[in-house]
Amino acid sequence: MVQFTSTLLVTLSAIAMHAQSAPLNKRIAQVIADSTAKWEQACLAAGGAEKCNPVSVTAFTTLLAAAGPCEQQDSADAMIDLAKTLNNDADMIKFAQIFAQQPRNTPNSQAVPYCQQAPKNPELNGLFQCQFQGADQQTFVGGLKVGAAGTIPFGHSAPLSPLGSCPANPTGPIADGSQLTDITSDPGLQNIGSSSSSGSSGSSSSDDNAASATTAAVTSTTEAVATSTAAAASSTTAAASSGSSSGSFQLQNAKDAQALNAKFATLTADSSCNDGDMACIDSGFAQCVGGKFVNMGCGATLQCFALPLVNKPGTSLACTTADDAAARMAAAGATGGITGSD
Repeated sequence: MVQFTSTLLVTLSAIAMHAQSAPLNKRIAQVIADSTAKWEQACLAAGGAEKCNPVSVTAFTTLLAAAGPCEQQDSADAMIDLAKTLNNDADMIKFAQIFAQQPRNTPNSQAVPYCQQAPKNPELNGLFQCQFQGADQQTFVGGLKVGAAGTIPFGHSAPLSPLGSCPANPTGPIADGSQLTDITSDPGLQNIGSSSSSGSSGSSSSDDNAASATTAAVTSTTEAVATSTAAAASSTTAAASSGSSSGSFQLQNAKDAQALNAKFATLTADSSCNDGDMACIDSGFAQCVGGKFVNMGCGATLQCFALPLVNKPGTSLACTTADDAAARMAAAGATGGITGSD
């Protein structure tokens, strides 16, 4: 039976500009999939193959407004963990360090609180997220004023100067909706003061458990994938080379994906939905918030499709090309193209 794909209870934020004359209640957001795109490309180049995309997806969902204050850092740790299994790939580590500083979505144009725990990997010591320029840098989500718990990065003893800055962008907050990886390729390690480098080289066992729990929770959900064509092509190759023992569920996965794509074609932003439902609407990745779909879009030249998983039963949502989506259906043995009716 076809049903909407659901994931963790997260709230998507619509892109909004802060008007000084209006109350500070506008959402500020971004195309979250862009935040890990360069890391994923580096991972694929380093030979990470199918291991890259799940880590990437887990990471960019931590930028959503409802994520916990340390989930972004936990995912950056996971990105570095994988890099260390791939000959300590320098580009993967660099982009993980920059990701750890990417601003998070804010639901009400207020600054987002900082994690108050040391990272697992020393490569992340002293790193914390920038804020978006449209956010009130004097007031944090929850109504917290500067100086309150969570408004000063871990390892610091005083508010940042300037407010909203981070090591990768020490001059202040960045433009609403923008990506640090489009602004700089330097994580700014030279900008970390001695007072902010107090994180240990390894986290406490409770931190490890928290990171593991976060990863397990996201991994156990149906994978909502916004990925590059290269990652999709890698999965397609894996599907084509898999043994006959997995052929039966792969074909069913493709048929389920086709049915979802046919269903998605009938939906609009005003279609009724349950909070947490995900769909592809008007070629963009969308999630249900407050009974209505919020469209996050896809990167340039890409569209959102339901695709068959390769190594286990199920489907995923991905931003890729129409040709790649059709090829993945065919590789799984399904006919009829993306919707099954071509």
